[in-house]
Amino acid sequence: MDSIVFYFNSRENLFAQIKRKRMDLRFKATKILELPDELFIKHFRLNKPAFKYVLRELKRQLPPVARSSSISPELKLAASLRFLAEGGYQHGVGQDFNLGMAQSTISVVLSEVLNILEVQLCPRWISLAMTEEEKSEARLHFYRKGRIPGVIMCIDGTHIKISKPTGENSHLFLNRKGFYSLNAMIVCDHEQKIRYVDAKYPGSSHDSVVWGNSEAYQYFKSLYDNGDRNTRLLGVGTPKSRFNTTHSKARNVIERTFGVWKNWCRCCLGARQLHYSPTKAIQIVNVAAALHNIRIHFKSNDQNVADFEEGDDAGEEEEREDVPEEINQNNIYQEQANVLRNEFLVNF
Repeated sequence: MDSIVFYFNSRENLFAQIKRKRMDLRFKATKILELPDELFIKHFRLNKPAFKYVLRELKRQLPPVARSSSISPELKLAASLRFLAEGGYQHGVGQDFNLGMAQSTISVVLSEVLNILEVQLCPRWISLAMTEEEKSEARLHFYRKGRIPGVIMCIDGTHIKISKPTGENSHLFLNRKGFYSLNAMIVCDHEQKIRYVDAKYPGSSHDSVVWGNSEAYQYFKSLYDNGDRNTRLLGVGTPKSRFNTTHSKARNVIERTFGVWKNWCRCCLGARQLHYSPTKAIQIVNVAAALHNIRIHFKSNDQNVADFEEGDDAGEEEEREDVPEEINQNNIYQEQANVLRNEFLVNF
C-alpha cells in the first residue's frame, strides 16, 4: 500500500515540476521581440513590424490576461506562427523554441488564434478588388512577360494534403494522386500577392468545378458582362504550342507564389500533412494566405525567402487533367475565347 502511495506522490511531484518548468520557460520566452532580426524571422517567418501588426489585431479580440501565469498574446501568436512555419505536431511546437506549452494548451491556443485571424485578417488582406493604378501595372507586367494583353491576375489550383477525414464522405477527399487533400484554388497578382483563395472543395473535385462555383468566377464574369473587355485572368494552357510557351512565361508567377507560400508555411507542403478536420484545414489555409500577403507588405519575404529550402512540391506545376465536356461550365464563352486566342497568336 505504501508503495502505491509513493508512486502516486512521485507522479504528482513530477507533473508539478514539469508545470513549473513550463511556466519558467514561458516567462523567459515573453522577450521574443528582443531576438536578433535574422533569428526572429527564421523562427516566426514574419519580421518584427509584421509580427507587431498581427499582434495588435490579435490583442483587440483576446480577453485581457487575468493572471501572471496566463499565456500572453505574444506567446499565443508565436506558437501559432511556429506551427504554420514548421508544419509539425502540436506537442513538438509546444516544446519548440522554449515556448513551454503542453500539447493540449497548443491545441486551444491554435484554435483561438486561427478563429480571430481568419475574421480579422482575411477580409482585409485577401481581395480581388484592384485600383486602376494596380490594374495598369499588372497589365504592363504580364504583357512584358507573355505579350498577352489585359491580364491582371493568374489562377491555379494546388492540393493541400490532409489526414483521412472521418464520416461517410471521406472518399471525396481522395484525389487522383492517391492521397487525401483539399483542392485549393488560388488567384495571385504580378507581385505574388494572393488575391483569392478557395480551399473548401475536397481533393476529388475537378478544377473546373471549383472555378465554376467560386466567387472569383462571378467577379470576372460580372466584369465581362458589364462590358469590360480589357481585364483578364490567366489560367491553364491550350493545345497551341506557341501560345503555350508564351502563356507559361506569363503565368509563371502563380507557380512562384505557390513556392514562396509553401516554403514559409510548411504545414501546406505535400511532404507534410494537416492532421485536422477539413473545416480546420480550410481555416489554416485561409489564415496562411492572409499572412503571406502581410509578409509581402512588410517585406518579410525579401529578407528570408532565399534561406528556405525548396519543398517537395513547392513551385512545381500541378499535373493537368483534360476537362470533360460535360463538366465544363464555361462553354458559352468558349467560342469567344478561341477567337481571342487566335488574335493573340497572330502577334507571336
